[in-house]
Amino acid sequence: MANREFLIDPRGLVWDHLSARAVRQPSHEAIVHVAAGEVPYRWHWRPLMDAASSAGRWLASQGVKRGEVCALLIRHHRDFYPLYLGACSIGALPAVLAYPNVRLHPEKFRQGLEGMAARSGLDHILTERDLAATVEPLVRGTRSTIRRVHYPLEATAGTFGDGGHLAPSVAEGSDGACLLQHSSGTTGLQKPVALSHHAVLQHIQRYAGAIQLHAEDRIISWLPLYHDMGLIAGFYLPLLCGVPLVQLSPMEWVASPAMLPQAISSEKGTLCWLPNFAYNFMAERIREEDLAGVRLDTLRLLVNCSEPVRAESHERLYARFAPYGLRRSALGACYAMAETTFAVTQTVPGQEARQLRVERAALANGRVVPSRSGDPSAMRLCVSSGVPLPGCSLRILAEDLHEAPSGRVGDIAVSSESLFTGYRNYPEKTAEVLVDGWYQTGDCGFLHEGECYVVGRKKDLIIVAGNKLAPDDIESAVSAVAGVIAGRVVAFGAEDTQRGTEMLCVVLESGAEAEADRRALRLQVVQAAMAIDVTLSRVYVAPPRWMMKTSSGKLARSSNAQRALAELAWK
Repeated sequence: MANREFLIDPRGLVWDHLSARAVRQPSHEAIVHVAAGEVPYRWHWRPLMDAASSAGRWLASQGVKRGEVCALLIRHHRDFYPLYLGACSIGALPAVLAYPNVRLHPEKFRQGLEGMAARSGLDHILTERDLAATVEPLVRGTRSTIRRVHYPLEATAGTFGDGGHLAPSVAEGSDGACLLQHSSGTTGLQKPVALSHHAVLQHIQRYAGAIQLHAEDRIISWLPLYHDMGLIAGFYLPLLCGVPLVQLSPMEWVASPAMLPQAISSEKGTLCWLPNFAYNFMAERIREEDLAGVRLDTLRLLVNCSEPVRAESHERLYARFAPYGLRRSALGACYAMAETTFAVTQTVPGQEARQLRVERAALANGRVVPSRSGDPSAMRLCVSSGVPLPGCSLRILAEDLHEAPSGRVGDIAVSSESLFTGYRNYPEKTAEVLVDGWYQTGDCGFLHEGECYVVGRKKDLIIVAGNKLAPDDIESAVSAVAGVIAGRVVAFGAEDTQRGTEMLCVVLESGAEAEADRRALRLQVVQAAMAIDVTLSRVYVAPPRWMMKTSSGKLARSSNAQRALAELAWK
């Protein structure tokens, strides 16, 4: 059960709850802003909400009106938080967008932003002067709804605090939209999801209960706020429940992953959410000298979310950080998506996520058969994402959209009291995924003893000579090969016109440079795949940092497959 402190009335407004929090605990820490090389900036509740009220008044003076969408394109900055909340204070819909990184071509970024502006209906862009040349022309674009571009960090000259007063409540009901987030799909234009005050407040209360949140918790996060995991679990959850948030920069974390365990140690963090790729990344990249004095004993729950959970990733992270106090019981998991506000399922805090050994060949063909073999090539370890939250229901559907029999893999459909009502300005896509009140997630999985196991994305399945192959399974085997950068592998199918089926391919990243070393690596990769009864037709070897990712940090399967076919020699 959640602490009574976190009982939230879902009939209210997000801003009202935050304002009340500032009155009840004005001097408590709300957000600790961490930036490399700087002393952490500590936002306390009353100064934060005063600054947010000031930001709201400034936005209103710039012509921002209630119900309009304010897209925030701002890097890691301490004034981001009052600016975001300031949009909430006047009833505007804040929407965080990904700031472009140096590896993203400016024209590709411009096209993506133009597409989102047209589809999502962005009214205002709040950004930095560095993006003026890219963003300003969109105001005059024929496809764009953008009315004006604002540069709030310049206007405020440091911080929004002016000793003012808390903004009054906006006159709109709890069923009205309070924010816009974009789904983190791996292909195509990100889809806009508008969420109501009711959906957010109700979901936060129920999720706080599922993770047994209490007043002494401290949440540590490097997650970007344009992703639902960062926005809901790493921002709205701590703020609405009055639990301190320690926020790191996503880009700084990528460059220096040791920042996370260092912050957990110094701030005595208890809760953290991570995508699966981060487990391998941290286990590999963090040096021993960066962990001097670090202790992770305070961490009670580390939640693996947003990608299929891999048992080997949990094992690698635990082996690397157990000497620093990481407990097995902290290794939890969650199944979540923007369309359900956030979490659908959650493992029980204090218990390691369950692992189920199943027959690999049977699973690939849609059957869940517990393995009795000790042969690792014949079995796959599946990791549970936990049980459904109160107010959430899961179904496993067969291809005819009827419920699949017990023990079968199928398409996961979700019904939730925090379910979105549809994609904003996207009725055709909404009709595809919302069927009789059930959201068709596009994920494949199964239920076992009431717990949800996610196998992968339906569209990613590879069919070779009638056999269905899960790319995640192949990628795990290839990642274990010495010389392959773990977690930087994509398996995909490519058309084989001669055989009339798909040929199985992988593209991987490696530091091997000499052609003789690459040939030897390809052979080892083929052998590793054969050990799990998979025959690879082509192996593409790419240099480090070659692969493209989605805005949420996932490897973009389709884009990387197309690029490998076009650019790389396979031999």
